[in-house]
Amino acid sequence: MEPFPPKPDLPYDAWYIGLQAPDYMEAWVEQVDLTDVNDLMYEDVFGGVASTRTPADNKGEARGWPERPGPGSKFPMSGIDLPEKITVRWQSLAEPQAYRASFYISEETRAEMVTPRPTYCAWRDDHVIHYRQIIAIGVAPGGMVKAWLMGPCLEPIEIAHVQGEINPVGPYNGTSNGEFYRPPSPNAQHYIDTHGIPFGSW
Repeated sequence: MEPFPPKPDLPYDAWYIGLQAPDYMEAWVEQVDLTDVNDLMYEDVFGGVASTRTPADNKGEARGWPERPGPGSKFPMSGIDLPEKITVRWQSLAEPQAYRASFYISEETRAEMVTPRPTYCAWRDDHVIHYRQIIAIGVAPGGMVKAWLMGPCLEPIEIAHVQGEINPVGPYNGTSNGEFYRPPSPNAQHYIDTHGIPFGSW
């Protein structure tokens, strides 16, 4: 019997989803759902704290995204074919507010995910072949989402930039009586108190 869902025909064991937020703009991702190219839906494939830097003494910069973002906290999508649509539901702890947003993965992006790319890895001082098999998702206050396709030692490619919507039922899809995951950490709160939230910069 054929396994269901069928084993993806990919040149690697898994592709990855990564989660991140701008400096100090801490976020808790409640759930990531996706639909693959076979129109199969996978719910709650990943979630948790989005990777964020909160240096002391306001030495970070919350405005905008880094020129070369990293993958953030990432998790393998083992046994799942390439994605067609990704939905993320998260809490922006800085505000606080609950959001949800979806974005589509183009055919060109999926083709890039399975194309081997020669590259030079400075940290290994070696010329290697890598794939852009990581979809890094950045979530920011105001409901902004940006996504990049990236791979080890390869330049990231921006693949999505969407405006999410406020989740009308609140955090945890309305199951927490309006309670958020937690307040911002002390360093993050200090930055917000002194610099505010740079809405519109993401």
